[in-house]
This record gives sequence, C-alpha cells and structure tokens, in this order.
Amino acid sequence: MDGLDDVENSMLYYNQAVILYHLRQYTEAIAVGEKLYQFIEPFEEKFAQAVCFLLVDLYILTYQAEKALHLLAVLEKMISQGNNNKNGKNETGNNTNKDGFNHKAESGALIEAAKSKIHQYKVRAYIQMKSLKACKREIKSVMNTAGNSAPSLFLKSNFEYLRGNYRKAVKLLNSSNIAEHPGFMKTGECLRCMFWNNLGCIHFAMSKHNLGIFYFKKALQENDNVCAQLSAGSTDPGKKFSGRPMCTLLTNKRYELLYNCGIQLLHIGRPLAAFECLIEAVQVYHANPRLWLRLAECCIAANKGTAEQETKGLPSKKGIVQSIVGQGYHRKIVLASQSIQNTVYNDGQSSAIPVASMEFAAICLRNALLLLPEEQQDPKQENGSKNSNQLGGNAESSESSETCSSKSHDGDKFIPAPPSSPLRKQELENLKCSILACSAYVALALGDNLMALNHADKLLQQPKLSGSLKFLGHLYAAEALISLDRISDAITHLNPENVTDVSLGISSNEQDQGSDKGENEAMESSGKRAPQCYPSSVTSARTVMLFNLGSAYCLRSEYDKARKCLHQAASMIHPKEVPPEAILLAVYLELQNGNTQLALQIIKRNQLLPAVKTLSEMRKKPVFQPVHPIQPIQMPAFTAQRK
Repeated sequence: MDGLDDVENSMLYYNQAVILYHLRQYTEAIAVGEKLYQFIEPFEEKFAQAVCFLLVDLYILTYQAEKALHLLAVLEKMISQGNNNKNGKNETGNNTNKDGFNHKAESGALIEAAKSKIHQYKVRAYIQMKSLKACKREIKSVMNTAGNSAPSLFLKSNFEYLRGNYRKAVKLLNSSNIAEHPGFMKTGECLRCMFWNNLGCIHFAMSKHNLGIFYFKKALQENDNVCAQLSAGSTDPGKKFSGRPMCTLLTNKRYELLYNCGIQLLHIGRPLAAFECLIEAVQVYHANPRLWLRLAECCIAANKGTAEQETKGLPSKKGIVQSIVGQGYHRKIVLASQSIQNTVYNDGQSSAIPVASMEFAAICLRNALLLLPEEQQDPKQENGSKNSNQLGGNAESSESSETCSSKSHDGDKFIPAPPSSPLRKQELENLKCSILACSAYVALALGDNLMALNHADKLLQQPKLSGSLKFLGHLYAAEALISLDRISDAITHLNPENVTDVSLGISSNEQDQGSDKGENEAMESSGKRAPQCYPSSVTSARTVMLFNLGSAYCLRSEYDKARKCLHQAASMIHPKEVPPEAILLAVYLELQNGNTQLALQIIKRNQLLPAVKTLSEMRKKPVFQPVHPIQPIQMPAFTAQRK
C-alpha cells in the first residue's frame, strides 16, 4: 500500500481493488479504495468517478449506507462541475462541426447515465437505512431517468416490500422485462434468479411459506443452469475460470439461496430439509452467529418429535394410557411415560459430525456464543431472531440484499453476518438471549443439568430480556434445579408472580418502518404481525408455572399444596387446554391420597375433575343448596362432583 503515494501506481491499485471486489473480499477492497480516494484530486475525471462508484458499491455491500451517501454527494458535485467545465470549453472553442456535436451528445448521455446510477445507489442506501420517505423521493427520480427498466422496477418493488405493499411488490416484479437485460455474461447478474428469489422473500413476509420455498427452488434451478453454462466451455477444473469475464465470478448465488431455503423450510416445519440447506451454507458463512443458531433450531425441531405434546387441544388418551393388560378384577392400566430426558441421540459417533442431533446443536450454540462480542453496552432488542432476521439471506441481488438490514442512523459498529444483515448494537443482546435459551434447553435434553442451570442463570441476568424468554429462563432453571435436588430453589423460580409479560419485544426496525407509512394507500399487515410465541398470554404462562409448581411440591410430599396449585391452574384455562402432564399429576395425587376410583375416573374422562369446597367454606354460604348430590371422598377438604 506504500506505493499508492505515487499517483502513477493508482491504476494498478484500482485494478487490484476491482479484483478483490469480484472475489468478494470487500474489506480488503475498501482498504485499497479508500487509500485511492485520498489522492483523487490529480486523477482524471473518469478515473475519479470510477473509484468513487467502486467505493459506493463496496460501502452498500458492507452496509455502510452513510458513507455511501456522503460519497454520492461528492460524485454529484464532481459530475456537475465537469459538465459546467465542458460547456464552457464548447462555448469558447466555438465548435460547430459534426464530430463536436457527436462528442457533446455522447458526453451528455454518459452524464445522464451516471446521474441515473447515482439515484439507484441512493435508493439502495435509503433502503438499508429504512428511510422510506427519502427513498420515495429517489424512487421517482429513478423512474424518471431509468424508466421501466428491470433494475428500477426491482428497486421500486423492494421499496413497496418494505412498506408492506406485498401485492404491489409482486406486480412490479412481474411487470419487469427480464428479456431486455444484457445477461449475466455482461453484468454478472442472473436476473431470473433475482426475480424468483425476490418473489420468495415477499411470500415469506406474507407467511405463505410453501409458495416461498417453491420460488426459492426456482431461483436455485436458474442459478444452477447459469453455473452449468459458465463451466460448460472448459473440462479442465484448473481452467474453469479462464476465458470468462471477471464479473461472472459474482454470478453464483447458491449459498445465499440455500440460506433462504433453509429459513423457509424451518418455518414450514421441515427441520431436516432445512438442516441440509443450512449446513451447506455454513461452510461458506461460518462467521455468522445467527446461522449457527438456526442450525441448532433445526436440530431441536428434528428431535422434538411427538414426545412434546402441544398445549392446544384436548390431550388424547393415547398420550396418557400406554396399554391395558389383564381382564376383570386383574385389569390394569399402564400409563405412558411423558419423560423425554436423557434420550440417546448419537450411536457412538462423534458429536462433531454434522447431523441433526442434540449433541451437534450444543456445538452450534457454543459457536454462536463465541462469535458474539464479549461486552455490549445499552443493547437494543431484536425482533425475536426468528422473523426479520430470517429474511436477511437475500444478499444475492443488489435490489434485495438490503431488505432486512438494521437502521444505521445511530452509526454504531456492527458485526458482519453474511449473507444476512449485520448485527448491530441493538440486536446483539436479544440474539444472545435466544442463544442462551436454546442452550439451556439443549443441555436439559442431554441431561447436563449444571450447564443448563448456568445458561438459564445467564439468560435471566441479561439486561434487555423479553417476557417470553424470561418465562422460559425460569422454567429451565427450575427444571435443572429439580434434577439437582434443589427443590426449594426451584420453587422460587416457579413463582407465578415472576411472569408479568410474555411478549417477544418489537425491534426498532419494525417501528421505524411503521413511522414512515403515513400514506393513504392500503398497507398489507400479514407480514408485520408479531410471530406467534409460547406462551400466548400471561394467564397461560402462569398456568404452566402453577402446574410445574405442583410437581415440585409433590417431590417434597406436600400434596395439599400441589393439589391447590393444580386446581388453581385448571380454573384459569379451558379444560381442553389442560396438558396431559397435568392430568397425570392429578392421577398421581389421587393415588397418593388413596382415591384409586377417582384416579381411574380422571383417566376415563381424560380431564381434571373440579374440586369440591370444604365444609367450613360451605357453611359461610348456607343460602345456596346444590341441586345435584355431592359425594365426599377421603380428603375432607376436597370433593368431586358426579354427573
């Protein structure tokens, strides 16, 4: 780099920066380009503009929108001054021949093309910054200068996508004339691949995940076809890049598309297919902590199976009764085990082998934690790391790579996380919370209770913790403490008063997008809704706490307290929402109390039986007499209502 002090070597270093750009070594290319920019004054006008345009492109690709806008302002000034100087020379020279007019027309066309390019770069920068009002002004300039060309329509579609006008975004994409594009051999961009990818991103935002994966697969097919055409000319692997334009080095977007496919498949509920896509993408983007978290989520979802029953709907008897043996007096009911603890996931193979196992999930989560910075100050909350982040993988086209970047007006440093948007200061803390929550869950599944307790305690110590993850942190800590025979400490975590909020938290990005929407046009809301989270409400969260608290009391043989927690929780939710574990807890309590017939009745009805008030409570209200007889059982404090 010392040779840059000599202006004569500037062209050599510019070519080096261009090569680094096409090799996707953007940081090194920026270092060379910024050094060139320091000596830009003695450069010729065209060369100076080329250096500036290269730097602008690099800044946008590395999510430095403010620097890009500053350089675009310099470019505008440079072009306007050059135009004025040319006009002055033409007037003084009194050039009236045909060649002079042709040269003037050519220079005018070049200036207009440069201005159109500047407007397009501005739109991309404003899209990254989520500054939609400024972007709307620039979109008009782009449409006036570039017309209905494919790049301008793609940019406008991206703009409408950010505003939530998904149907309009699709309509704009469909109206673009892809056939007029020069082709990937001249530009290095496969427009058909971009088209299908952008459609997939839009349908992801509309929660139409099956359509989204269909379009992403179409994009992969187009990408593979283009790569096959590029490699068809040479059979020697060592010469597969010879004879090709340098711009075609940027044509292959396979790994970005695989990232998108993996996220989409994870939402569909196909974790094994998602794992295969993401494990291939992580070989290239191994420094992305968000990608390692997604891989761990694939492993968790793949190993969840049917052992963990959903809390929605009436639990089936198959989930409670395993079998019935014997006949008549010797007839016995065998209850199914609800435990999923200490499942053997590996068959003696190394846990480092990339398979969708819980052991490999633990490795992925450790990698994700190691890739995060150690110290964070005043971090902001991220959007649940499962919705907006998952759209960040559309870096394969210049028109769609900025759709999920964080707002950059704060100027904070960020962690690059290609192919998705970078992790800025306000996003890191919530991502760390998600990783810690998954780490605690995986450690519990593997039977590593000390590590699970460590992760849960770290999760609860985070300064910016969403209500939903706080609830999970208390549950995971309590489960680990119970396994460590520290039931008193577990009961402290299972206090229902610990749950006051179960929201995921809304990122500043979503709020900023909404602040610029003061238009009369209809805005679609399907992609802007907060994702469904567990639990759905504070009441259901406290119900889960009470069910688990009852289990903890049972372990201390405090059956009265356990029964009280059980019936208090059952009174807070609909009978069909009672989980099978709670029904088994009620059966256990009745068996401990000697009420075998009542335990059988609970199994037969597959629901909790309502508690009957004590005699002292009934005497306080002598006015009302029940119509149906109430049959007392052994415990005087509780009765069961018969039909």
